[in-house]
Amino acid sequence: MSAFDRIVVIYNPHSTGAAPESAEELHAELAARLPAVPVELCPTQRAGHARELAREAAATGRPLLVSVSGDGGYNEVVDGVMQAGNPDAVCAVRAAGNANDHRRTTREHHLADAIVAGDVQRIDLLRLTLGSGSDAEVRYAHSYIGAGLTPVIAVDIEKGGKGSWREALSVLRGFTRFRPFPIRLEDGEERTIDSLLFANIAQMAKVATLSEGARPDDGRFEVIAQRRTGKLRVLGTALRAATRGLGRQPSATHYAFTTLVPMPLQLDGELVELEADTRVTVDIAPKALATVF
Repeated sequence: MSAFDRIVVIYNPHSTGAAPESAEELHAELAARLPAVPVELCPTQRAGHARELAREAAATGRPLLVSVSGDGGYNEVVDGVMQAGNPDAVCAVRAAGNANDHRRTTREHHLADAIVAGDVQRIDLLRLTLGSGSDAEVRYAHSYIGAGLTPVIAVDIEKGGKGSWREALSVLRGFTRFRPFPIRLEDGEERTIDSLLFANIAQMAKVATLSEGARPDDGRFEVIAQRRTGKLRVLGTALRAATRGLGRQPSATHYAFTTLVPMPLQLDGELVELEADTRVTVDIAPKALATVF
């Protein structure tokens, strides 16, 4: 008997990483190996549609939702499953698109083998709360939440287009135009930051090692913070992350600040534009997501 009563494969038909072909291959393999379990292909139609599809599919039963995507597409699926509130819904990701740090970092088995075996595990999520009180907006991230330089560069990549040389130019453009952001911490202290990253995994951006010992199931997230130091120091930190790694970083279960100017925030590759005077709270959601690796 399968651990799942149905499998829903969500993918972007216009992905840059051959997601349609990959989704078709997975559909065919799972249909052959699990003939008693319905397997459905669900192409997205617009930005944010994966979240809607996942929320609807995860509402009842014991579904497995597989996102054939990069980190941003998987973020939508995970967030939609969390919105559905069904503890029996399970998520998985098959890497496609521009990058999938989560799949590369957490992979333990061939995905179809893990699905057939029903090898379900639980991992932590990052819970982001924007605002406070009844108007607060809650979203979840599977790998990281970033403010400062990371989302600024991501915005330029979105505008400049994906692909190795386009990305390189976008990173250079974002780096040269970057200006630090002022924030106010919970205790009232004001800081100007170059970069502030909350990480649930040890690596991001394909090559950068953020922290030693970070795990997505340890009940904590790593805080990689860089106060205003100048662009050469920022570049040095990026190069160190890409070569020998940043070493062990402080960890936390809660972090909060208030934006003092408009600024972008990035969740697993998804961009959110914040207004000035927005309260931003990041908490760990321990063992919140059922998944297969």
